[in-house]
Amino acid sequence: MSLTDSIIGRPLATSEERAEHIGVAAGIPIFGLDGLTSAAYGPEAAMTLLIPLGIGGVEYGWRIIGAILILLAIVYFSYRQTIAAYPGGGGSYTVASENLGEKPGLLAAAALMIDYILTAAVGISAGVTALTSAVPSLQPHTLMICLIILVILALVNMRGVKDTGTAFMLPTFLFVSTLLALIVVGMWKTIHAGGHPMAMAPIPAALPATVGTLGTWMLLKAFASGCAAMTGVEAVSNGVMAFGEPRVQRAQRTLTVIIGILMVLLFGIAYLAKTYRIMPMDPDAAQFQSLLSLLVTAVFGRGWFYFLTMGSVLLALALSANTAFADFPRLTRAIALHDYLPHVFILRGRRLLYSHGIYALTAFTAVILILFGGVTDRLIPLYAIGAFLAFTLSQAGMVVHWKKGEAHPGRGWHMFVNGIGAVATGLTTIVVLVAKFRAGAWVTALLVPVLIGIMWVVKRHYSRVRREMADMTPLNLVNLQEPIVVIPMARWDRITEKAMRFGLLLSKEIKVVHVHSDDEEGSLEEIWEEHVMAPIKKEGLQEPELVTILSNYRFIVNPLMDYILTLEEKNPGRKVAVLLPELVVRHWWENALHNQRVQLLKLLLLVKGNQRIVVVNIPWYL
Repeated sequence: MSLTDSIIGRPLATSEERAEHIGVAAGIPIFGLDGLTSAAYGPEAAMTLLIPLGIGGVEYGWRIIGAILILLAIVYFSYRQTIAAYPGGGGSYTVASENLGEKPGLLAAAALMIDYILTAAVGISAGVTALTSAVPSLQPHTLMICLIILVILALVNMRGVKDTGTAFMLPTFLFVSTLLALIVVGMWKTIHAGGHPMAMAPIPAALPATVGTLGTWMLLKAFASGCAAMTGVEAVSNGVMAFGEPRVQRAQRTLTVIIGILMVLLFGIAYLAKTYRIMPMDPDAAQFQSLLSLLVTAVFGRGWFYFLTMGSVLLALALSANTAFADFPRLTRAIALHDYLPHVFILRGRRLLYSHGIYALTAFTAVILILFGGVTDRLIPLYAIGAFLAFTLSQAGMVVHWKKGEAHPGRGWHMFVNGIGAVATGLTTIVVLVAKFRAGAWVTALLVPVLIGIMWVVKRHYSRVRREMADMTPLNLVNLQEPIVVIPMARWDRITEKAMRFGLLLSKEIKVVHVHSDDEEGSLEEIWEEHVMAPIKKEGLQEPELVTILSNYRFIVNPLMDYILTLEEKNPGRKVAVLLPELVVRHWWENALHNQRVQLLKLLLLVKGNQRIVVVNIPWYL
């Protein structure tokens, strides 16, 4: 087994695709980790903005989480219907394109791509924040740890959907079970303490209040930040094709389990923060700890369970980026099928994956992590806008879908559910955009039209290629002529001899072009008669023409280009075949030991040439 096979698995035949389909158990870690782990940072993101209220912010944080839970329930019922209506994968791009038109579809595509990239970055960053909360000495190495986890995630995902689900099942179970244990034990202690439990270990006190009451603007900003807990809800509807039959039922069950667990976790964390009267710490404070770290310390102390819980949170948060790795390649494939992204995203790799989507996501996520230093709180303001914009377009598209479809008894109810979802998420999108605009949401708002512009350019290119390549006429045999063969030749050796032999087979009109500089020792002309012309005359073949170009400034490529382009211009109707003798070395690093003029000339001919110039490589293998 090769090293590649050991790392990412053996190649899979197309016929093995069915074995790669997954069930509910594997679907939860693959498509649900992003949503589930948002419970670890969503409530904190909302309550951090309430720090100026001091301990009084706990009560408002509880109410904000309640509003988010209602919104989450609405979105859940909406996406259950989307899964049933689109068993082939009903992501926002597909639904919006088919029902709302091309432009809304591109808007959904751009929003989703940004959302998935940020999903990966925020998940990894939040996981490392959990680690540095438990081990503060690692805080200076935050970015490096983030990038290492990103590389590991990419390699695991290259093994395929089934292997990824198996690998992530245990960390997901550990994360959910430890948080459920935290909530159950915390609630039990609260009830036995009459609603006022005591912390098991000292925890930092909340900062003193600097404002007396909560204004509408602060409330909206806190709600917008807390909505980060809802990202990833679309993942199951976008990846329905990954499930085995009955596909729709398995996808719906998976979504139900994910949303059910998420609602319990969000409610439990908000409840414990309220009863234990714990507010998040200032992210810039020395010895910073996450809200979850403070809660576990309060309920269990700093014993073995604390480190088990924080370890599971670290693992789950870091692996939550897998939701993006599962869906981003499927999204880019769907967009590429409509010619809005490079067709390379359509290709399937050795493990039946759309591998180039994984490469692209890894690269973009690395750039985001580097730009923002891997700090979660710097990334959160950019987050959720893309997700809620995609939610809104998807639900609005579903309303049109039901309206256009055949009349049936449940159609009105379906339209109502998706309509409520569209209105709720649409209003939330506006709130999130306005509340987070100055904090960084303007970056996302700017990137969306930029991405749409790039997709339009790609589409225009493919449309032009399709127009020019379309030819349903019979083979044209009019005016067939031998090409004029041009052979650039620096010296006479075995490589150039091979090129000359091939040129004699192609055409009777051959022009050997030699660029001669003043400081060059010897000249091709000195051995031309003996080594080239004598054998040709002896065989009675058409004699090639030696063209020597003097180069006082030692330029080689430019004089060759000028000669070839001039020759093509003087011979309208004739093709010019440029034969390029090229040394091919055994090892990649040996290329640095030889000049690369042939590669440069080839590139310039492809860029500056036209339909009548043909470039032919004549390789000599060492």
